[in-house]
Amino acid sequence: MSFTVHGLAVSQGIAIGHAHLVSHALLEVAHFTVAPKHVEAEVTRLRSAVAKVKSELAGLKAASGSAPSEVDAFLGMHIMFLEDPMLVDAAEALILTRRANAEWALVQQMELLVEQFEAIEDAYLRERKADVVQVVERVVKVLLGHPGHLPPKRKDGLGTIVVAHDLSPTDTIGFKDHAVAGFITDVGGPTGHTAIVARSLSIPAVVALRHIRHVVKDDELVIIDGIRGVVIVDPDERVLEEYRLRKAAVELERSKLKRLKSTRAATLDGEEVQILANIELPPDAIQAKGVEADGVGLFRTEFLFMSRDSWPDEDEQFEAYKAVVKTMAGKPVTVRTLDVGADKELEGATRSEDNPALGLRAIRYCLAEPKMFLTQLRALLRASHFGRMKILIPMLASSHEIDQTLVLLEKAKAQLRERKIKFDESVPVGGMIEVPAAALCLGAFTRRLQFLSIGTNDLIQYTLAIDRGNEAVAHLYNPLHPAVLRLIHQTIQAGAKAGVDVSVCGEMAGDPDCARLLIGMGLRQFSMHPAQILEVKQAILRADAADLTPKVQRLLKLDDPDRVREAVEKL
Repeated sequence: MSFTVHGLAVSQGIAIGHAHLVSHALLEVAHFTVAPKHVEAEVTRLRSAVAKVKSELAGLKAASGSAPSEVDAFLGMHIMFLEDPMLVDAAEALILTRRANAEWALVQQMELLVEQFEAIEDAYLRERKADVVQVVERVVKVLLGHPGHLPPKRKDGLGTIVVAHDLSPTDTIGFKDHAVAGFITDVGGPTGHTAIVARSLSIPAVVALRHIRHVVKDDELVIIDGIRGVVIVDPDERVLEEYRLRKAAVELERSKLKRLKSTRAATLDGEEVQILANIELPPDAIQAKGVEADGVGLFRTEFLFMSRDSWPDEDEQFEAYKAVVKTMAGKPVTVRTLDVGADKELEGATRSEDNPALGLRAIRYCLAEPKMFLTQLRALLRASHFGRMKILIPMLASSHEIDQTLVLLEKAKAQLRERKIKFDESVPVGGMIEVPAAALCLGAFTRRLQFLSIGTNDLIQYTLAIDRGNEAVAHLYNPLHPAVLRLIHQTIQAGAKAGVDVSVCGEMAGDPDCARLLIGMGLRQFSMHPAQILEVKQAILRADAADLTPKVQRLLKLDDPDRVREAVEKL
């Protein structure tokens, strides 16, 4: 029987395929006693399975160049768990002392660790129990001879629709090597890491469908409408034909977009617009160059610091930053200094916080660790000698933080001068506008900094008091809330008045539906994932800035989020 379910569209596109249910039921393993003469062989079996999974994860890690840095960190964390004596060594001890089978011993130890994680007060660390479960499930699948391979493409030409309670970024990045047409999950949100990976790989996805895994059967025909957030199960022929036509239209539109690569980004009335790329890893710069981005508007540096026990040294950082600057060959590269805390933790960090999103994160963390920060600043300055580099400071909230940062930057410059190392003496320094305090006190920023970059993801989160990683409130996360739009608008206007460039580098910048709105606000610099550039460029080419400006001015006076959304749709 055909039925329709509504959820959150997190990755656009239309997918038609056969359902493949992903389950954690394999963790409900049988317990049996191993004969004394086979105990050592059982330990060897566990070690072999662990080694195989580590090899698979290492392969995914090596192939994760086009995915966000969080994916790399996630894979590193799973490898770390497999090397943790609390998991594998303890399971081996259970096999030896109780003559238990490997699957049961590993799951028993997993359950013990999960209980320990659940007792941790820190919300971020508490949620790491999911990582333990996911990595154990991988090993159990190998032990049981069920590697969990996705089915091949069917004879009818349709791919696979993965149906799960939840998916990790690790799962999602593995889809690119299989015939996965799209995925749907019970939980999730638009700014989660899995959703970001899905968009970067252009995999249609709808999440937050609640009990979808319990109502869809294996092999059932499923349609994902990643534009409207609709999932149709067992569609009739008429609906199926309609979506086949829609899918073909979407794919045709995407192929046409490729023709825009070399087109200059400008509105219909001649307003020049810069479209920059957000990148996570040095190889991503090649993808940015491939779509002829005007430069890199946000290079996240966390990849160098995560999944390791010690901070990277100056030379390692310098080589990574220099590689991106040289790849972009004279185009500007904006590098954000270390932004850890909240949903991104360092392995070597020992601090525990009740509310990390409001704690020692981003620039606060860096100022608390001046030795580490000076090392990064020296590496950035050295790389600035090889191209056009700009340094971006995350999560600034006060002039005091700016002043402290600039003092350390001058100290880093002095240290390099002593070593007679060349660097760009006038490298521009900018600040992220991510908290309402910054957006409401812009004078202190425009007087001290050369440019501003609006991080809409965190600005929305902090303005609306919504944890964007919490599925219970994910539906309240609203980029078009009047308060958010006013903060963005006044930041753009304050920058224009002070002669300071302003860009938007959050998820809003990569949303074609928001392009006209931001153009009408006066924005002329967008920064987004390379995969989104051509679609946003098309929206800009169809926009008329002079016509949009008065319409947006009227829209900004509205107080009702629903009326704002209607007005944005009319743009």
